[in-house]
Amino acid sequence: MTDWPQIRTVGLSGLLVTFAAAMSEPANRAALAFRAAVEEQDWPEVVETSTSLVSTFLAVDLATTPDEAMKERLQALLKSRDWTKELLPAGRTLWHVPTLYGTDLAPQLEEAADVAGLDPDEAIRQLSTSRVRVLTIGFAPGQPYCGELPEAWNIPRQKGLTPSVPACALVVAIRQLIIFTNASPTGWRHIGQTAFRTFRPEAEQPFPLSPGDELIFPAIERAELENIIARDSTGQGGAETEVLK
Repeated sequence: MTDWPQIRTVGLSGLLVTFAAAMSEPANRAALAFRAAVEEQDWPEVVETSTSLVSTFLAVDLATTPDEAMKERLQALLKSRDWTKELLPAGRTLWHVPTLYGTDLAPQLEEAADVAGLDPDEAIRQLSTSRVRVLTIGFAPGQPYCGELPEAWNIPRQKGLTPSVPACALVVAIRQLIIFTNASPTGWRHIGQTAFRTFRPEAEQPFPLSPGDELIFPAIERAELENIIARDSTGQGGAETEVLK
């Protein structure tokens, strides 16, 4: 027997299905797959769904819908298969996001590499070739938490805060990467700089990334980044995409 998954009520706003106590690839896979399955059920009581690192949230008005009835449905769906081994939802996108590593524009690459036990060249090789998944969106509009990187990158956050990193900064900690939506203080180390905007309020689709999408951050030189910034007015940051099946 296992303590997971667990179903809990969130006040009167809905139900939270959690697949593990801590982040892992199977638990994140389960949360994404379970959300897709719930949406396929098209239950009228479920107004909206979302995922965090290891949980699926169902927005349900529990003031008018008995939570026990919803829990019974969820339990039946949970028992129907092993969600940690389910296929990821269809219609996902693979993004190739050009990234400048190091230099004064991303000044903590060497520090992060040292903490990871790597020389800077090997750090760039690993970071620029690793394929990571959007595990969840949070903290700022459209901002992705992406992982998981190789075990060497299970590095802690800094003890202090960097006063500010710019928008589109690529930062690293705990085997995850984040592209920052806005300039912000952070305890994560700034190791790369992109021109990829994760929130585009003027666009038809303001949030280009969705949980389950995948990303690769190929290395480019500074001149190429400057050229991308000069000619790109869309926020795409020179990124290319592939549809994942």
